[in-house]
Amino acid sequence: MTSRILVAGTADTKGEELAFLAQVIREAGATPVIVDLGVGKASIAVDITNRDVASHDPTAASLLGTHDRGPAVTAMGEAFAKFCAAYNSCDAAIGIGGGGGTSIVSAGFKSFPIGFPKLIVSTMTSGNVAPYVDISDMGMIYSVTDLAGLNRLSRRILRNAAFGIVGMAKARSQETDQRSVIGLSMFGVTTPCVTSIVDQLKDTHDCLVFHATGSGGRAMEKLVDSGMISSLIDVTTTEIADELCGGVLTAGPDRLGAVIRTGIPYVGSVGACDMVNFGAPDTVPSKFKDRLFYHHNPQVTLMRTTPDECRAIGRFIAEKLNQCHGPVHLLLPVKGISMLDDEGKAFFDPVADEALFSTIETHLTATSNKKCERLPYHINALEFSHALIKASLHQRH
Repeated sequence: MTSRILVAGTADTKGEELAFLAQVIREAGATPVIVDLGVGKASIAVDITNRDVASHDPTAASLLGTHDRGPAVTAMGEAFAKFCAAYNSCDAAIGIGGGGGTSIVSAGFKSFPIGFPKLIVSTMTSGNVAPYVDISDMGMIYSVTDLAGLNRLSRRILRNAAFGIVGMAKARSQETDQRSVIGLSMFGVTTPCVTSIVDQLKDTHDCLVFHATGSGGRAMEKLVDSGMISSLIDVTTTEIADELCGGVLTAGPDRLGAVIRTGIPYVGSVGACDMVNFGAPDTVPSKFKDRLFYHHNPQVTLMRTTPDECRAIGRFIAEKLNQCHGPVHLLLPVKGISMLDDEGKAFFDPVADEALFSTIETHLTATSNKKCERLPYHINALEFSHALIKASLHQRH
């Protein structure tokens, strides 16, 4: 079947470019569906009007055609996000925009699932694109010239983008991997554990490993919410330490929220909860000046968590997992929870670890499908990775 490509942009200011994109997409063998995100009158024929999009948000509908461009652009972004979340009649999406258009298009495209092809040609791409991309897999191409009418360079760049998105749509339709998808969380200091698990499961499972840097944990849980990940081996919950202790790699207060919402089988541990992450040494808040630090590299400074902080982390984990209605099995490696938390290493602190373990055991309510277990291993011991795999397989059989 011919791929359908959503072509998004503000047809009041970028009509010529949208029409050109649609033309090239037809040439590439796909069917374009132009959606207008402008706040004024469209300059070309479109398939989905700005009124259709704005109907998803009352504020956007009320601001169309007014001179309140700033609020209207914000509201159209919210409306387009709701539109994209409900729209399932295309195989890929491409958008164009300057500052305002890019904010609207990206707000919508982030609502599409990870793995769904999405691409934006934007004047904003040479700068910080984090606010637009966030944790999505959206691609962005720098337009080089402004999108203010077609020229020999903009035609070439838009043409490349059009053929690219059509190719992405075709590639997506040819996927054949039927293995069960399992999500795993990893940090440098828990790499041996996670690598061992992947090596043992990769023939039968599609293992998606996420770097526990805040965005990694959020991306993993977004895929849980979307249904792509069917179970977790959440070895490395260090993002919770950063959330509670002021570090820079927090995944936010919703960490573990997707497990609660979906009820997928969950096997977890407390990997790297012995540390809080900061940038270069001069970025560490002065209130921590007397703490124990490990300088991982010139741009990464690690701070050892105290017993009180470990109690707070343990309580957070237990209270989240108490809300889960699916199977939960938490494994605690009593000989150390990271490479640095081992006998003779910089962060070895059995008292702090015990505060973490005992708090989880005190506050986690055990049930027939929810349990916490101490094991006499270090987190990176081969035996511990075996135990995590055994617990995961048991939950699903």
